[in-house]
Amino acid sequence: MSLEAGKAGISLVEEDENPLNATINTTPLVDIMLVMLIIFLITVPVAVSLVEVQLPTENNIAVQTRKENINLSVDTDGNVYWNTVRVNEAELASRLATRAREVPQPEVHIRGDLVTEYFNVGKVVEAAQKAGIMKIGFITKAQPR
Repeated sequence: MSLEAGKAGISLVEEDENPLNATINTTPLVDIMLVMLIIFLITVPVAVSLVEVQLPTENNIAVQTRKENINLSVDTDGNVYWNTVRVNEAELASRLATRAREVPQPEVHIRGDLVTEYFNVGKVVEAAQKAGIMKIGFITKAQPR
């Protein structure tokens, strides 16, 4: 087999003969977008995963003061007051148990000081629940309009 003169098995092409390639190489852009998509697919369910619960709506009802209602106050030191008389935990439990047997059962309204620890208010709620009180409410200061 003979080769013609000037023709070789491999031909070299000079750069001047090829037109300039003006297209953008989008492969790196697609790679980055796929990596970001994978990151978002992994992280979004973790960030949004919540236990589905039905939340109550806000319903402010003006408190009607009745003589049978039990008004308890908790001061900053955790002292509990039945109306204006200070009571200890044992006395509070016995009074609540006595009043829980009344028909109709009275409501317990708890006024907790703003800076008292929640633990102190929680003890009062626990005592009311153990006594069998069905309606426990928290009295708050009305927001300015």
